[in-house]
Amino acid sequence: VPLVVAMLLARACYAHVRRDRSLFVRARRYMSASPSIISSHVSLPPDAKGVSVVVGMSGGVDSSVTAHLLKQRGYDVTGVYMRNWDEKDESGECAGEQDWRDVQAVCSYLGIKAIQVDFVKEYWHNVFERFVADYSIGLTPNPDVFCNREIKFKEFSQYAFQTLDARYIATGHYVRTNIGPDGETQLLRGIDRDKDQSYFLSYTSGQALSRALFPLGTMTKGQVRALAAHEGIPTANKKNSVGICFIGKRDISEFLGEYTKMQPGRYVDVDSGADLGGHTSLLTLTAGQGARISGRSEKMFVCGKDLKSKSVFVCNGARHPALFSASIVARDISWVNGPPPALQRGERLHCQYQVRYRQALGSCQVAYVPGTSWLEVAFDHPQRAASPGQIVVLYQGEVCLGGAIIMHTGPSYLKQGKTLPSQFYI
Repeated sequence: VPLVVAMLLARACYAHVRRDRSLFVRARRYMSASPSIISSHVSLPPDAKGVSVVVGMSGGVDSSVTAHLLKQRGYDVTGVYMRNWDEKDESGECAGEQDWRDVQAVCSYLGIKAIQVDFVKEYWHNVFERFVADYSIGLTPNPDVFCNREIKFKEFSQYAFQTLDARYIATGHYVRTNIGPDGETQLLRGIDRDKDQSYFLSYTSGQALSRALFPLGTMTKGQVRALAAHEGIPTANKKNSVGICFIGKRDISEFLGEYTKMQPGRYVDVDSGADLGGHTSLLTLTAGQGARISGRSEKMFVCGKDLKSKSVFVCNGARHPALFSASIVARDISWVNGPPPALQRGERLHCQYQVRYRQALGSCQVAYVPGTSWLEVAFDHPQRAASPGQIVVLYQGEVCLGGAIIMHTGPSYLKQGKTLPSQFYI
């Protein structure tokens, strides 16, 4: 047993609090990968000694370990906390205040400078207003994609390079980069498939990524936790953040009601056309989501929405053919490094895709819709609940090609009268 693991086990065995018992479990789980071995395999540029890098720090374990790894390699590291939202919770405290305190604690522990920078105005205009506008017309937007493009790899990058005169920026994203055949910076999937975040960076250009470092791209989340625990980093046991940052623990309907009109209407059975009762707002319901309908014992799922009538169509069962389609049409395509050669030649592109985060890659064929800049993505197998407003991300093996906003799906298997085959994607 490596010395590192033995130390972790010893700490856990003599622990008297629940936090230390978790260290025991983590140590056993990652016995075969000591933190010293893990950190030695992190891929970073060789010109590290004294080179300035600014780390975007959230107060979580991922960005904390990112700063640690860079400091360990000899970089001149500065930690920057981005304040993007100023809403206060019921106690009167801004949720970000604790995150900022955690950033300060980590930076103090690592012996690096901590800075807080305000991007509230930029976030409001470039991310949040778009989020509300999309929801108000019945779409299901993904603000994280645009936060990365507009804030982290635009406003934050400019601040780091122009104000702090940094050579690189770094974040705790689980992605990798590579230099392509034409010298372009390619975006690659993270090694940890459960944490791979290339989906969220699909709208970020290769140029914006060319001076970005991602030390966690070759690590798993478990390895990051084990390394943080071994090094005594203050955020080692901090829980992962989930959901949309500015909504926090509030119900999304309650939150959206502060910024746009809710649109109550009726649930309609997609098979019979029967009225199944009322809903409070179609804005917060999305394809594939379970529908809570009073008096119904069977599990019903949202399979469509009509903004004009405010009707939400539902079906019985998670594998109902109304939930599946063979294609989508997408707009506002953002290529990481320009359109692939096949599309430039007017040919169909054979590649892989995701229509939601953490989805297993599916195979597809992509072509421009004639006379438009839209893309038609034809799936090789039926795709469940592709939601308008979400992002479809395209891949060629490990390389993320880019993303586009889903406008609408093709006809469902129900409308086509087709039987759902045994193989499909969720």
